[in-house]
Amino acid sequence: MKKRNNMTEDQLNQHHAIRMAKRKAARDKVLLTKNIEKGLLIVHTGKGKGKSTAAFGLASRAIGNKMRVGIVQFVKGKWETGERVVLEAFPELCTIHVMGEGFTWDTQDRQRDIKAAKEAWEQAKLLMKDPTYEMIVLDELNIVLRYNYLEISQVLKTLLARRDSLHILVTGRNAKPELIEAADLVTEMTEVKHPFRAGVKAQKGIEF
Repeated sequence: MKKRNNMTEDQLNQHHAIRMAKRKAARDKVLLTKNIEKGLLIVHTGKGKGKSTAAFGLASRAIGNKMRVGIVQFVKGKWETGERVVLEAFPELCTIHVMGEGFTWDTQDRQRDIKAAKEAWEQAKLLMKDPTYEMIVLDELNIVLRYNYLEISQVLKTLLARRDSLHILVTGRNAKPELIEAADLVTEMTEVKHPFRAGVKAQKGIEF
């Protein structure tokens, strides 16, 4: 047998099996202590790409488990996206409300943006009151909160008062510290490298 680190392949395999058995036992012991089931407040933020993409992936997972999902898009209203087409193929399990009119630098009209944000939030509250929904995605809510188009204290009050079993996903850069503090799960997308900086435009199947 060929030796590696003074051990034969058989010895390495046996050593690996023992280590993995110990790791599994430790993990199983930890899992026994995790017995809470509840609706989660989830935040995807950060400068990196993938915040909405990850949220729509979770929405797809929920739909695959026969859970009803509601989606409110606060900003990307005029974008035609591939994920929207896919999710709309399950109308009995997923409803999408496209409320935004583009980024604020597109509209260049603050009052129009505020009006759109408030209308989207009212729709979100209606979804949260509907007991048939098990997951709600508030896409780019962080953007309108960043510009103070909605009052963060009122948004948090509503999110935290939701029924216990309802999952809420909030996406967008620059999540407010108060929202991060209140959330159960926060993921920050970190940009390491992006083709846009090398002159590559947004492409079908990647950005939309």
